[in-house]
Amino acid sequence: MAKKKSISADKIIELYMDEVLMEESTSKTVYAFSKKNNFDESLFYQYFNGFEALEKHIFSVFCSKTIELLLQNEEYKTYDVKSKLLSFYYTFFELLTANRSYVHLKLKENKNKLESLKLLSELRTVFIDFISKEIETDNIDFKNETINKIQEKGIKEAAWVHLLFTIQFWLDDSSTNFEKTDIFIEKSVKASFDLRDVTPVQSVIDFAKFLWKEKKPTV
Repeated sequence: MAKKKSISADKIIELYMDEVLMEESTSKTVYAFSKKNNFDESLFYQYFNGFEALEKHIFSVFCSKTIELLLQNEEYKTYDVKSKLLSFYYTFFELLTANRSYVHLKLKENKNKLESLKLLSELRTVFIDFISKEIETDNIDFKNETINKIQEKGIKEAAWVHLLFTIQFWLDDSSTNFEKTDIFIEKSVKASFDLRDVTPVQSVIDFAKFLWKEKKPTV
């Protein structure tokens, strides 16, 4: 059989994810993976410089596809900041759930947390860019460029930590249709905006109660 003369990045992703989930042992080299799927090794390197780069890209695609879907929705463009962030989270976790077996295998079953974070490095870049462009906040103007930049960076890092925390909650969620993750998203996003705006802290307390109920040991 003649080798494929071209192959898309999306197709390589599909083939790789299928292999990871279906095969007891995965290809040790790009050459072996390409040969098994009947395309020339050089075509793989048009998109990725190795399996690690491919895996990082897969996680970033979950984020970029989420943003793409949101921006296609005309109604989304009329949302306030909090509603935009909620829409992102709900859409993002729908995509993760559709690919839960792969995500769970790569993150939950990987005991090395630093390796898991490395896999999310490209996702982080895409997410931070989304926060910068779409989630505008009413920052305090300290009349000092350096302090203002520190404040802006702090908001972005807090948003990233919140996303990581939510991913971990979702990985541990055993509720039907991941209903508890939806509750987590709603309460945590509301609490984060209430804290930022220095408004009454009832939603923060409500969120803390929810977390305590979920994490306390059962007898």
